Amino acid sequence: MNGYRDLCVALLGSGSVGSQVARLMLENGDELAARVGARLTLAGIAVRDIDAKRDAELPQELFTTDAERLVQGADIVIELMGGIEPARELILQSLKGGADVVTANKALIAAHGPELAEAAEQVGAQLSYEAAVAGAIPIIRPLVWSLAGDHVTRVMGIVNGSTNYILDRMDRFGDSAEDAMRVASELGFLEADPTLDVEGYDAAQKATIIASIAFHTNVPVESVHREGITTVTAEQIEAAKQAGYVIKLLAIAERLTAADGTEGVSARVYPALISREHPLAAVYGGKNAIFVEAESAGELMFYGAGAGGVETASAVLGDVVSAARRHVVGGPGIPGSKHAELPILPVGEITTAYQIMLEVRDRPGVLATIAGLLADRGVSASSVEQSISQQADGHARLVIGTHRAREADLAAVVDALRGSEVVQQVTSVLRLEGDA
Repeated sequence: MNGYRDLCVALLGSGSVGSQVARLMLENGDELAARVGARLTLAGIAVRDIDAKRDAELPQELFTTDAERLVQGADIVIELMGGIEPARELILQSLKGGADVVTANKALIAAHGPELAEAAEQVGAQLSYEAAVAGAIPIIRPLVWSLAGDHVTRVMGIVNGSTNYILDRMDRFGDSAEDAMRVASELGFLEADPTLDVEGYDAAQKATIIASIAFHTNVPVESVHREGITTVTAEQIEAAKQAGYVIKLLAIAERLTAADGTEGVSARVYPALISREHPLAAVYGGKNAIFVEAESAGELMFYGAGAGGVETASAVLGDVVSAARRHVVGGPGIPGSKHAELPILPVGEITTAYQIMLEVRDRPGVLATIAGLLADRGVSASSVEQSISQQADGHARLVIGTHRAREADLAAVVDALRGSEVVQQVTSVLRLEGDA
């Protein structure tokens, strides 16, 4: 096309996302050129195995195993290899060479984001990673740009589609945890080793990225409090349903004030109760959604596909177009904001509410004893439901809802209940989020 300059694009990786990125670049070349003001020329695709089967038919001559040579001289490098190495070294090489880098590598950004951002800033390059969090859902750019003039107070979301699918089946269809995981595996929601998803590691990596951007603070992944869904039972699902709640694995990042007055940031991942009236309760199947609260904008929600080759490719190409426009217009890349550098507060400083399920001795004075244990630690009950078990020894099940309190005080209550002679067993502890 006459009148357009060429921008050289190197693609690292040709898995489900990489193949779709390449296909869309080749099929929509004219339209992308018109949007950018330059033609995006795909110089090559670095892969481990040139002859491997791809999700899209692509020209064989584009494939190479020499990633280091491919990125040399590139204007834009798209990293979709995954993992830490050699992706990190290739991105650093690309940035030092002046190329803008677009990546969907959440593990790498969570672990080495500050290092890569600094390398980009030193040479005036741009590092973009919209697709690293929640796939096709635009959340990075809204936090960086759209809400730049606002004061974000809290970001809470469902950022792992696999665990949402499992919990959704347990809630809506009555599946056991084992059956829900089996179906999720059969449909491709879970890898052969599902640990990354069900233990909350994937969500924690995304929480790190969201918290760092929303609060202009470096939040290491090691500082994210993490709990998975492996302890969630059908009994908990049913108790939640009876109380008007649904259980979701939530990634939460918020600005809060500690008991000593210190303002800081909390980032955490855990299964939590959320009211069925809350928008996040209606996020079904493998979908993702992120709920943002800001002082001026109020409540915002971003919903959509959190994974999938072509869906995630959409987010990748959004970053590519943005980077390409910078090359056409000129000027250095804009670095991320880390001006606040707030302290990372421990999970004990958050305030929330609990739902505690107990097996207790069915005898007079039990409720008064339990109420005393709560009151001694500054926690009050908002609800108490009791049902007599069918056991011969006459145990009763109590489901206690608490009012909001500091996590440290709530945890002390649970410890006290476990040590009480009237309590046979603390069978379940879940936090209440959204409207606690």
